[in-house]
Amino acid sequence: MYARIRSLGIKGIGGYEVELEVSISNGLPRLDIVGLPDAAVKEAGDRVRAAVKQNGYDFPVSRITVNLAPADTKKAGTVYDLPVLLGILAASRQIPTPREDDMFFGELSLTGQLRPVPGALPMALAAKKAGARRLFLPAMNAPEAAYAQGLEVYPVENVRQLHEHLSGQTQIKPLAPRDILPTADLGPDFREVKGQENVKRALEVAAAGGHNVLMVGPPGAGKSMLAKRLPGILPDMSRAEALGTTAIWSVAGLTSQAEPVVSHRPFRAPNQTASRQALGGGADLKPGEMSLAHNGVLFLDELPEFHRDVIELLRQPLEEGEITVSRASGSVTYPSRFMLVCAMNPCRCGWYGHPSGRCRCSAKSVQAYQAKVSGPLLDRIDITVEVPALEFEELEARPDGESSAAIRERVNAAREIQRRRFAGESFEENARMTPGAMEQFCALDEAGSGLMRSAFDSLGLTARSYDRILRVARTIADLDGSESIQPQHLAEAIQYRTFQFGAAR
Repeated sequence: MYARIRSLGIKGIGGYEVELEVSISNGLPRLDIVGLPDAAVKEAGDRVRAAVKQNGYDFPVSRITVNLAPADTKKAGTVYDLPVLLGILAASRQIPTPREDDMFFGELSLTGQLRPVPGALPMALAAKKAGARRLFLPAMNAPEAAYAQGLEVYPVENVRQLHEHLSGQTQIKPLAPRDILPTADLGPDFREVKGQENVKRALEVAAAGGHNVLMVGPPGAGKSMLAKRLPGILPDMSRAEALGTTAIWSVAGLTSQAEPVVSHRPFRAPNQTASRQALGGGADLKPGEMSLAHNGVLFLDELPEFHRDVIELLRQPLEEGEITVSRASGSVTYPSRFMLVCAMNPCRCGWYGHPSGRCRCSAKSVQAYQAKVSGPLLDRIDITVEVPALEFEELEARPDGESSAAIRERVNAAREIQRRRFAGESFEENARMTPGAMEQFCALDEAGSGLMRSAFDSLGLTARSYDRILRVARTIADLDGSESIQPQHLAEAIQYRTFQFGAAR
């Protein structure tokens, strides 16, 4: 007796089809699962056996072989519990054989209830790509999978309910396809921040072009407060961005039935004790903080307090927008396209340069502290802005700055200009312009070239920092609604690279 069931698996953040072949033959009673299963997959046999008996079916007293194809790809997790059970029951003629365009996945409890599994959205997208028309999965995973669209998603509570549906007794109602609606909650408001208008402007420019930012200032100046309000002015996510981010969060097990899709740009703020694995990816090949921040913000507070090897891990993702996690169990590449926002004190005590003179750090100590952030990493940061301590008058005054909603309108308008400009390209923001695009859209007039030449010589710029100044200037021009980069746009962009590191000021 033989049955074939179509299922799905996860590799990285991509789903792929897995075909289960179940053969029941004469021989000593035994259940073998082959096709490079891990321990969780092998244990499916025990869960399936208990669920079969608890729901009144007969578990075949025969030799049962379950093959997971392709057999040369490692299978992991508990997603195959449901298809293994269906294959055994279909091969023993206890339930109807599912249709060719049906796919199944889900974890079983010992009573036959279906439990949610990570990666529902990537597997639903893979099912759609594989030509499936109907997808049966745990009810708690169904709201997330419904965002795949073009696929009938059936929420299943238990094995008996699924049997009744397949046999035509009682129909399960599929979930309607869902649209991704932008979140209305902008979080903490910029209006609450007193003073720091220059920093607010720098963050607006960063949000408009997707640029990396470093804020330097004494304790209590408002660096963390400003960073936490940055998500409120970031542009709306496109559907493709929301699905891409949700896929990563789903694989990491961070989605839920209440919040099945990531409709707002993520804001990740790992602690200074975070390891390389926490930022890049764990031993189990799960996504790290850099991938969870995809299409959003990665905020590193007290940047010099992170381990040096952790900080240097940022360099490749900042350039390429992805990170490859290699462990003994395998290798996987995750997208990691995020805005890097950092904050740091000017010295270990935090008060270097403060008018009160309370800093007691030596010049050598200040240089050593600032040198913890390497030149190559600083070269990849587009905007460096000083966050000064507030004066008493600023603290006493009522905050009267612009709201996050007003700033966000300008950011969205600038991003729309960039989307139209880069239509058909693999990028949509100024921060990721290719050299060819920069030649076309960042051309300088004679006055601009002279200003740039002067800055290059006086600031000791590198080729990378030269390009980043042009990208920031392009964003400032977009916020100004200008077709070309004017000298004032270039001057503001240069200003964001004038902070001097590693020397007393």
